[in-house]
Amino acid sequence: MIGLGASSLYAREAAAQPAPQPAPEAPAGDDSLVPPEPAAAPQPAAAPQPAKPPAAKPVATPPAPPPSAAAGAAVAPAASEQPARVEKGSGTEIDAHVFAEDWWTTARPVFELHGYYRVRAEFFSHFALGRVDSPGDAMWPQPGDNDYFDIKGVRNRVILCGDNPQSPEPCENNVQAGANMRFRINPELHVSDNVRVMAQIDMLDNVMLGSTPEGYANEPNGGAGGYRVRERGGYAPLGAFSTTQWSPTAGQNSLTDSVAVKRIWGEYMTPVGLLRFGRMGNHWGLGMLINGGDGYDSDWGGHADRIMFVTGIKKWDLYFAGMWDFVNEGPTSALINERQGQLYDLTQSDDVDQWGFVIARRRNPQQQRLELARGDVVLNGGMFAVYRSQKLALDRGGELGATGGTIASQFDRRNAEAFIPDFWFQLLYKKFRFEAEAAVIWGSMEDTDSRPESSNYVNADGSGNDGWTVRQFGFTTQAEIRAVEDKLRIQFGTGYATGDPDVEGISPPDQGLDLQLTRDRNFSTFRFHPDYRIDLILWRNILQRVQGAYYFRPSVEYDFNREQNGQRIGGGAAVIWSRASQFMQTPGNARDLGVELDFKLYYQAKDGSLNDDSDKMGGFYTQLEYGVMFPLGGLGYLPQQEADLTDAGGDPSLSTAQILRWYLGIMF
Repeated sequence: MIGLGASSLYAREAAAQPAPQPAPEAPAGDDSLVPPEPAAAPQPAAAPQPAKPPAAKPVATPPAPPPSAAAGAAVAPAASEQPARVEKGSGTEIDAHVFAEDWWTTARPVFELHGYYRVRAEFFSHFALGRVDSPGDAMWPQPGDNDYFDIKGVRNRVILCGDNPQSPEPCENNVQAGANMRFRINPELHVSDNVRVMAQIDMLDNVMLGSTPEGYANEPNGGAGGYRVRERGGYAPLGAFSTTQWSPTAGQNSLTDSVAVKRIWGEYMTPVGLLRFGRMGNHWGLGMLINGGDGYDSDWGGHADRIMFVTGIKKWDLYFAGMWDFVNEGPTSALINERQGQLYDLTQSDDVDQWGFVIARRRNPQQQRLELARGDVVLNGGMFAVYRSQKLALDRGGELGATGGTIASQFDRRNAEAFIPDFWFQLLYKKFRFEAEAAVIWGSMEDTDSRPESSNYVNADGSGNDGWTVRQFGFTTQAEIRAVEDKLRIQFGTGYATGDPDVEGISPPDQGLDLQLTRDRNFSTFRFHPDYRIDLILWRNILQRVQGAYYFRPSVEYDFNREQNGQRIGGGAAVIWSRASQFMQTPGNARDLGVELDFKLYYQAKDGSLNDDSDKMGGFYTQLEYGVMFPLGGLGYLPQQEADLTDAGGDPSLSTAQILRWYLGIMF
């Protein structure tokens, strides 16, 4: 039930970017409920965001505001305010003399293209933290070319190193490294000033450089499932003979295809609000729980199959939205060996139904800048809430190509429901910004068992606490003060996610729900969205997201050189102290997880069409980052494990983890 969504209702979908990593310190207004104009709160200069220029206006169109992703809040002029109609062909048709119903015939479509291309290189050192867990139990696996004895005394043998090939020695390797790329385009087709189609398309999405060499291919692994690597032959019989890279093809040399269409949706601006429909970005507030993943360094992203209507009272800067989400429809009528023109949902009772409502106040950006210049306090905020329910579940069946007859025996009674309110607040005063987001996940379900012959609805301890509950809470805050002509930015962030004293481990298991130790029957571990980044090592990589813990993050950024044309050179530093909400969930049964120090240097060239705004990124950008994490007791061994390891001749001490990242990107 975690990760239920909101929407970037008034955000510029292609331009709304969280601040560059490792800090999620960008004002939420840029990717929350805002009018189409740029937000007044400046982005951290060390974290400039890719943004698109204002949409080009079609020829011979009315002066109504362009229907950007943010335009849902803007109410179109009333019918009485529309200019008088003129006859077509009279030669007097100008922008101010066109009715809304005439836009299709008079407007000329305009196509815009925005996005970025990036390459990231990363070097990981001792990410296993010196622990020698069994491969299936490790938070981070030991390098596959490392020979070591695990905590159970089992040797993972890689004895192929040394100088003498006739007498190889055990390999000792604690580093991992690689580089990846992505080309993302966000096309916009403006059919007219009130109609447009938006999309997001990724090419070679996070493809690791060197991962699809010539001659490398897979084939189905028969009854065992999955794939196996085919024996090489031809002109590249060995990997050492490869001379080129093949295009990634799912099921052959990759798990994903070369091109992935992430989103496509349509927008129609009516006289009373914005109608949006299709698969669209999903973002709210600071992105703690619901994050669109539109940042240039994001890896996950959030999408929603949604029909939504947005309206508001512009003079009050008050906006409303209602939505119907298609979360999970279950098996469809698609067949493996036969093509169908139109698919349909085979079952209705297994659908995950979700309805949402948003109310938000976001000050008009122009008025906001004026008020901040006068020294006034500006307040923005809102609430997003969804209700989700599901009667039956098909979580263990419903394979591709399944028919109604084969899935009838695979249902489980779930009867699950959840209510998720998410609150966002922003305060701006001169050079100071404070933002906060808090969310609650309140739900229940009857049955978590995936076996048809059994039901765990009835609590065996006779307490009458039948079924299961979900009680999760999380919040995050960001504060920033700017000085020295905005070159200096001092920031402080904190966050909290509830843990679960009845569960071992912060991260969920590979299969199924968190395993309960008792009959508590309450799931309470709150998990942030993985694109809400606060560091480089612990939460970004080892544990993948903030979950079941709280942290404190002071940081500072400074532009050594900053030109009006957008060129800048600068650096920053951050300290992240992390602690577990429940000590039972840590490997060492202690709250303190670690202290991490992160540093960065960045450079933005002055080329690119967006560099006329120094708070936005455009053209070429590069950033070098270094992080070091000092693990504490919560990531260590239990006393008995430490004693057993010592007796076996092992070393129970933990190792310091380090990372080096280099980012190269072109934003447009």
